[in-house]
Amino acid sequence: MPRAPNRKLIAIVGRPNVGKSTLFNRLIRRKRAIVEDTPGVTRDRHFADVEYLMRPVTFVDTGGFVPEGKENHLDKAVREQAQAAVEECDIVLFVVDGRTGVTSGDEEVARYLRKQDRPIIVLVNKCDGLKNADTMIAEFHRLGLGEPMPVAAEHGDGFHTLADRLEPMLPPPSAQAEEGVKEKDEDAPIRVAIVGRPNVGKSSLVNAILGEDRVVASPVAGTTRDPIDSPFQYKNRDFILTDTAGIRRKAVITQKVEGFSVMGAIRAAEDADVVVLVLDANEAGVDQDLKIAAIAETKGRALIICVNKWDLVRGKSGTQAQWREELKWYLKHVDWAPMVFVSATEGSGVTKVLDLALELFEQQYFRAGTPMLNRVVEHITTEHPLPWIGSRAMKIYYAMQVGTAPPSFAFITSNPDAVPDRYERYVANYLRKTFSLKVPMRLFWRERPGKAKRALAAQTYKTRAENRKGRKPKRPPRET
Repeated sequence: MPRAPNRKLIAIVGRPNVGKSTLFNRLIRRKRAIVEDTPGVTRDRHFADVEYLMRPVTFVDTGGFVPEGKENHLDKAVREQAQAAVEECDIVLFVVDGRTGVTSGDEEVARYLRKQDRPIIVLVNKCDGLKNADTMIAEFHRLGLGEPMPVAAEHGDGFHTLADRLEPMLPPPSAQAEEGVKEKDEDAPIRVAIVGRPNVGKSSLVNAILGEDRVVASPVAGTTRDPIDSPFQYKNRDFILTDTAGIRRKAVITQKVEGFSVMGAIRAAEDADVVVLVLDANEAGVDQDLKIAAIAETKGRALIICVNKWDLVRGKSGTQAQWREELKWYLKHVDWAPMVFVSATEGSGVTKVLDLALELFEQQYFRAGTPMLNRVVEHITTEHPLPWIGSRAMKIYYAMQVGTAPPSFAFITSNPDAVPDRYERYVANYLRKTFSLKVPMRLFWRERPGKAKRALAAQTYKTRAENRKGRKPKRPPRET
C-alpha cells in the first residue's frame, strides 16, 4: 500500500476474537470495523489514516491467525492477509486476551512475530478496570516479546500508557502537522467524484452538467467501468468531474473486472475534494447508499446527496422538505451533508450541484480563530457540561483548530479517554451550527501538557504534608 514516507503503518494482529477490531475502532475514534463477539468477523485488512499524537499514522485491522492444521481455505486466506500487514508495517500491536490467558494460538503468533525485524508491543486486552492487571499479564511474559501492557479496548483503559510507548517510535511532528494546516491551492482544479449504486443515473448527470454526451449513458447497469475524468470550467473555476462505476455490495460482485471497477470508484472518491452521492428517487436510501456515504465521511471528503430522477416522483411521493427529513433520518451519520434534487434527463437542478461543490470546497478550508473557538467552548460547557468521573468533574481547558480539509479541532481536557461519544456528537453539532459548516470534521480530545510535572508536584506536596503531620510538636517555653 503506497503511503507518504513520514506516515507510519501500525498493524493490529492476534488470534480470532481477542478484540482487535474494538482496539482499532478505539484508536481511530470511529466505529469503522465491524465488532461482534464471534470469531472470524474480520477477514480483509482495514486501513484507516488518522492523526495520532499529532503524527500521520495508518492503523491496520487484520483477521485472526487460526493455528495451522485447523484452518480451512478461508482461514488460510485471512492468515495471509494478516501476514501481509505485518510484512508491510512499521510497528506491530499484538493483541491477546487477558481473561483466557496464553493459548497455543497466541504462542504460534508469537513464534511468527519473533522472526520479524520490527517493534512489537504485546497488548493484554480485556483487563477491565486494570484492578488485577499485574496478575493477568504475568504469564504473557513467556511469549518473549517484551513487557506486556494491560488495556481494555472496550472501555479505553490503558491507552495513555500505550501512547507513551508508541510516541518514541513515531517521527517528530512536522511544522505543518503542529500548525495543522493543509493549504488551499487556488489554481488547482476542484475534483468532484460522482458515485453511487449502478443505474442511478451517474453518467447522465455528468453529461447534463457538461452539457454534452461526454460519457456513455445506458439503462444497462455496469456500462461505466473505469473512472472517467472530464475537465471543465464553471464560474471561472477549473473543475474535474469524475464519472465512476456503480458500487454494488461485495457479496453480489461475481466478475473480477467489476471488482476492479468498484475499487477504481472508491479510489476516485478518496482522491476527490467533493463527493456527489447519486440516489435513485425511485429507490432512495437503501443500505448500500449509506455504505457509500461512509466512504466519503471516513476519508474526510465533502459530500453532496443528489437525488436523481426527481421528475419521475415529483408531486407523487411528498415534497422535497418531506424527502429531506426522511433521508436525513436514514443517512443520519452524514446528516450534515447538503441535499439537492435533480433530473439529469431534463437537466433541472444540475447547476445546484456545482454551486454546492464550490461552497463546500471553501468550507473544507475554514479556519476558526482560537479566541472565537474558546468562546464557543465556554458556551458549550455552560449549556452542557462534561460528565463527572467519580468525584471529579471533567473539564475542557481550551481548544484550537489543528487542521483543515477536513476542519479538525483539538480539545484539551482533563480525561480524554472518558469523553462519551454522545458528547462528541453534541460538540460537533454545536460547531456546525455556530460556523455554518456542511462538511465532515474531526474532533481530537487530548490531555493537558505537563501531566508528569503536575503528578510530581502533587506527590511532593503530599510527602511534605505527611512529614509535617508526623513531626512531634515543640515544647512551649518555660515560664520564668
